[in-house]
Amino acid sequence: MNRRRHNSAAAVFDLDRTLIAGPSWPVFSRHLGAAGIPPRSLPGAGIVTAAYRLMGEGIVTGAVALLAARGAAGWPVDAVTAAGEGAGEELELLTQPYAPGVLEGHRREGRLLVLATTSPAALVAPYARRLGFDAVIATHWTTEDGHFTGAVDGTIVWGRGKLEAVRAWATEAGVDLSASWAYSDSYYDGPLLDAVGHATAVNPDVRLAGLARLKGWPVRYLDLPEGVLKVAGRELQAWGRPLARPELLLNIELDVEGIDNVPRSGPLIAVFNHRSYLDATVVAAVLGRTKRPFRFLGKKEVFDMPVVGALGRLAGGIRVDRASGSDEPLEHAISALRAGDAVALAPQGTIPRGPAFFDPVLKGRWGAARLARATHAPVIPIGLWGTEVVWPRNRRLPRLDSRPRETIRVRVGGPVDLKYSSLDADTRRIMAAIVDQLPDEARLRHTPTEDEIAATYPAGYRGDPGRESARRPGTDT
Repeated sequence: MNRRRHNSAAAVFDLDRTLIAGPSWPVFSRHLGAAGIPPRSLPGAGIVTAAYRLMGEGIVTGAVALLAARGAAGWPVDAVTAAGEGAGEELELLTQPYAPGVLEGHRREGRLLVLATTSPAALVAPYARRLGFDAVIATHWTTEDGHFTGAVDGTIVWGRGKLEAVRAWATEAGVDLSASWAYSDSYYDGPLLDAVGHATAVNPDVRLAGLARLKGWPVRYLDLPEGVLKVAGRELQAWGRPLARPELLLNIELDVEGIDNVPRSGPLIAVFNHRSYLDATVVAAVLGRTKRPFRFLGKKEVFDMPVVGALGRLAGGIRVDRASGSDEPLEHAISALRAGDAVALAPQGTIPRGPAFFDPVLKGRWGAARLARATHAPVIPIGLWGTEVVWPRNRRLPRLDSRPRETIRVRVGGPVDLKYSSLDADTRRIMAAIVDQLPDEARLRHTPTEDEIAATYPAGYRGDPGRESARRPGTDT
């Protein structure tokens, strides 16, 4: 394991259903077979595995670990070591997408990283090494003459036994558990979580979820951004997707082309022009056809609304306070992209006001270009046209009674060719790519009427519309 300077704090992680989504034993079993060790089936193993995948650990977990040790009697240590190396490679690929970011955060703070698992140390150590853990606290099988004996050295690292093993390690390493962190999915790791200063229930089983609520421990899922809600195993966006359809508003008809340009997996940055309060709803409906979640960056005014804002945060939205100049929203977006997620934003930052609304040259801020430079995720341009007819900016609510139905035109382009050397230049490339998705009339100079100008101001607007055109792109996201 890695060795760093002495530190009095650690971050302790469980393995199964925490760092990886399911049990590790099927992976170990496959690689043991590949190493020449025939699998030995335990009575009822299939039922135990199925129950574990669904509900997490049960009272029999410790007994199963003891039986596994006995079943390893006579196995060559070299073969098991080779199996562990292969399993480590596979488990690394199965690691939850947001787990590396959490590990890196603790690493930056100088905390020791500890893997504490019931799994046998001989099999799990290579995985821990790949992820950069400083220590492994796991069940140790005894050996003799290059073979496992079928006995356990010490106790099974499970339940209270895990807590005692972690305490023993902490004493030896000079680590203060009250200043440390711990992450687990299992109710049976409750004693360990209760012993540290900062406990987090990850993908908790039913009983741990209840205990976390009682104790005030945060709950999170390492396949999702922090704070995103899961209900019955699905995130909020998945449940709400059928409702995020402008077609449910009787006056809207969507005209969409190019949705196949949106990658169905991997990081991506979707960018769209801003014409109306309806834009995010339309973009969410269009992107929802890909069946993948998107993390929308939006103004703080939206996220600060009592109901809409709370739902936006629980769905993984990223709050942007443009006046603060903080990089925190971009850091959250970069974290999502590095985890293979997709983000969406309007590079203009807000709906242009006054004459700026009719400028055929779209001006954007640097946010999208910065995300692209940091991650090299593809930038997918989306052109919107007609949303302002349904919901002009000078109306507090959309027009719901139009007949015939208004057509909103949506075009999705291919990835923007970026150079990553100049944020200004790449921002211009991004905005030009969005313009390419708009109808021809969008590229013509237009002298607006007084009524058209008035429709671009918010209801009760008292500001200076000239400021919008004068603001330098890149001063916020």
